[in-house]
Amino acid sequence: MIRTMNKERLKQYFAQMGIELDDKQAYAFIRYYEMLVEKNKVMNLTAITEPEDVLIKHFADSISPGPLSGRLIDVGTGAGFPGIPLKIAFPDLQVTLLDSLKKRVTFLDEVISELKLSGISTFHGRAEDLARDPGHREKYDLVVSRAVAHMSILSEYCLPFLKCDGRFIAYKSKKYLEENEASQSETAVKLLGGKTEEIRPISLPECDADRCLVIIKKISHTPKQYPQKAGMAKRMPIGSPLK
Repeated sequence: MIRTMNKERLKQYFAQMGIELDDKQAYAFIRYYEMLVEKNKVMNLTAITEPEDVLIKHFADSISPGPLSGRLIDVGTGAGFPGIPLKIAFPDLQVTLLDSLKKRVTFLDEVISELKLSGISTFHGRAEDLARDPGHREKYDLVVSRAVAHMSILSEYCLPFLKCDGRFIAYKSKKYLEENEASQSETAVKLLGGKTEEIRPISLPECDADRCLVIIKKISHTPKQYPQKAGMAKRMPIGSPLK
């Protein structure tokens, strides 16, 4: 028996966040959940599989920035977070999902097809390579990422995709400030053409997880030498060596 998610519970929870879902959107989230837990039996997509946990820790967390519009790329999307929930909740978004693992991209294509989503596409590859493609470099209004990486490294992956005046939204824990990651990444953010605009604490209803959104505005063009070749951002991060 396929585990599923309660439609009314889903709609009520999102309403607490100020987001009203119609029945079509609610069904899309439920079907996405069903496909996620089914595929998770044969490949590692997520350690979080209970309906309530996925609702809060994946779906609600993904849409926590609130309504977004424009052209968006989700870097290191994994199982589709936050890109697919953002697309379902805010249908006018034009979304690209980027991931380096072909099996995950195949799964994402299956979800997009099953949910009949339009204005969303996938790309199998590395951020370091796609960010040098003229069709993608500095072409996006928004870049989002829930990927686990130090902010200086994540900025090198993400900021080259942004147009000037665009926004990079990184999903972080509140330890981001406690561990001085913000100050350590300042050199990289500035060099790559960004400026930290806001660090927004996020409180999800009925959830005690400490989260924040780091919002970086693109204020100047990223120098042509960035991003570095594949793997170099981790081995030789911009600024002081990471320990």
